[in-house]
Amino acid sequence: MNSKLYVTVSAVVLFFSCQKEETAAVTFDVQQQVLPDSPEVSTADTLDSPAASWVMGMQHPSGLLESASHTNFVSLYDNALAVIHFVHEDEREQAEMVLDFYQSKMEEELTLNGGFYQFRNTTGAEGERIWMGDNAWLLIAINHYNKAYTSTKYDSMANKLNSWLRSLQLENGGLRGGVNQDGSEIPFVTEGIITAYNAVSGFDDFHRNILEYLKNERWDAENGVFLSWPENPSYAHALDVYSLSTAIFEDISVDVLLKADRFYTQQESTMTGEVLSGYCFDEDKDVVWLEGTAQMAVAFKSLGYDSKSTSLLKELEKSFIQSSTIDKAQGIPYVTNSGTTYGNSILWDHADIAPALSSTIWYLFAKANFNPFQLGKKKDIPNSNKFWIQEPSS
Repeated sequence: MNSKLYVTVSAVVLFFSCQKEETAAVTFDVQQQVLPDSPEVSTADTLDSPAASWVMGMQHPSGLLESASHTNFVSLYDNALAVIHFVHEDEREQAEMVLDFYQSKMEEELTLNGGFYQFRNTTGAEGERIWMGDNAWLLIAINHYNKAYTSTKYDSMANKLNSWLRSLQLENGGLRGGVNQDGSEIPFVTEGIITAYNAVSGFDDFHRNILEYLKNERWDAENGVFLSWPENPSYAHALDVYSLSTAIFEDISVDVLLKADRFYTQQESTMTGEVLSGYCFDEDKDVVWLEGTAQMAVAFKSLGYDSKSTSLLKELEKSFIQSSTIDKAQGIPYVTNSGTTYGNSILWDHADIAPALSSTIWYLFAKANFNPFQLGKKKDIPNSNKFWIQEPSS
């Protein structure tokens, strides 16, 4: 067994969730591996138990899961992912611990404000910012729970989330993004809109109007891909819009994933010293975004491209970090190295050395050949509404 040297580093960080403009300041201590080495726990070909053990170990007595090691930081998105993972693994008690917490906050947050807070600490206090996309993920998580356990326990919460998401729709079909901490409105965000499309069951005018908005405002007909920020040509394209759209919409071409090569890059992992191939957030290509790369592995797998998914999983497995607090457990950091997130915002210090819940869970989804959007994907959409299967304009 190789010995390793660790030092404890204190850092004030800018923490990002899945959504590109979601940030929050966090202070944490992390054990940084000074002499990089490969993970001591091997990654099996079956569902990776060291990674699953790490996810389980991140749950606090409040029921909430910490987004990354040693942060005291909780994201609604990360906890929704955790519920979906627990349900898929039939860890019902762990899933209910998360859902019970949010149910306990339903009246003071969801009913009063419309939407749950996006960020809070591990005790559930100090909530801030209401972001539509994360709330849509929570509805997806409840949908999975209800499907697995034929339960009505969280129906009231699901119904309120459903009604609130529908209430955000404007005349053009787009959805308002929610409210920032300072009271300003969050603008239209493609990723959040397509997630809400999946979260709200069925296909009716809500979904039809979303598709009309996407076709008119967020569709690149020439290239056959969805756009993230069309008003800013330098960042019009974002990786997650490519990967999530193929996992969400029926009959979308694998060409969308192949065109994601515009984000493909190689970077050296800060922790292991390994050179990893994967995808960046955007066309800056200054980091490998490990969560996004795992999302691509899920998307390829969902379209039957197993070999491509497998090769991405092998790259992700080069980035595992051994947990310093959970026995025989390991997780995947948010990125390989320091750099920028979507746009030119600097990633938080040490995003490359602390295991992250989102990256690890998406890896587990890909490893298990599980698309979390599959439950809400089949909506019997008329072909006339599937603008993405039309011939690209010349």
